[in-house]
Amino acid sequence: MNTLISLYNTIFSRIETAAAWLLPTLARLVFAGVLFLYFWNAATTKIGDGIFGIFSPSLGAYAQIFPRAMEAVSYDVDLLGTYHWLVVVSGTLAEFILPVLIVLGLFTRLAALGTIGFVIIQSITDIVGHGADAKTIGAWFDRFSDALIMDQRAFWVLLLVILVVKGAGPLSMDRILKSQAASG
Repeated sequence: MNTLISLYNTIFSRIETAAAWLLPTLARLVFAGVLFLYFWNAATTKIGDGIFGIFSPSLGAYAQIFPRAMEAVSYDVDLLGTYHWLVVVSGTLAEFILPVLIVLGLFTRLAALGTIGFVIIQSITDIVGHGADAKTIGAWFDRFSDALIMDQRAFWVLLLVILVVKGAGPLSMDRILKSQAASG
């Protein structure tokens, strides 16, 4: 029995050692494969026409981020203030920039932390602003695992927490910058 326990400890000790680089690398790979295009496509729905469309957000951008405020002004963006414009532009830029930083592994911890904040705000907006129903919100510790907010986004945040805690891993711009700083 001691031999079996020793073998078990040896195998999983090696796996734990490998996890130092494996977890953040896999987390970034999963983010790239599952969430990168989700955020990128969401951001593209918010930009207006032309080369500077990011600074003249679409009507849909305001409706997605401020659903109640838009309804209150009968969907006339001109009746909203600078605050609304700043939030929409900042949110759109975050949807473009933060995922790119995570995939590149550049300022990964900060980008993952920012994305966690983004997901929390997105979830609150979906629940309060858009009035998500109970099935969409879901609940933990029920027997269903398909709710878009409580279930799905919990996994998103877990993935991002791995990056906040572990960093980007060895195949990243962060590692290159760290090596250059150490040698400089």
